[in-house]
Amino acid sequence: QVQLVESGGGLVQAGGSLGLSCAASGIRFSVKSMGWHRQGPGKQRDLVAEITTGGSTYYADSVKGRFTISRDDAKNTVDLQMTSLKPEDAAVYYCDIHTALGGDYWGKGTLVTVSS
Repeated sequence: QVQLVESGGGLVQAGGSLGLSCAASGIRFSVKSMGWHRQGPGKQRDLVAEITTGGSTYYADSVKGRFTISRDDAKNTVDLQMTSLKPEDAAVYYCDIHTALGGDYWGKGTLVTVSS
């Protein structure tokens, strides 16, 4: 059974930094990419950052230059380092694994709160 467990969320002041980590277990398939999405109150879930098996990265325009995604295939983890946080970054952050066959697995999310 695939499990993704996020950690590292919490309360941070605007301008501060926070690191999120996602540990995946039970993976018995080929992974195409791992990523982080977020969903603010009353908003849809949006892709924040993604990293492929080959190491290519994608960042939403709103986080470029502030967030950094990294992965450790040996540990099956994907991390998101967030700096210069803004109140609009506040959301529930979800880890996602996108398989080579087009499926997705999700974590339960971790809450990030940014105070102004």
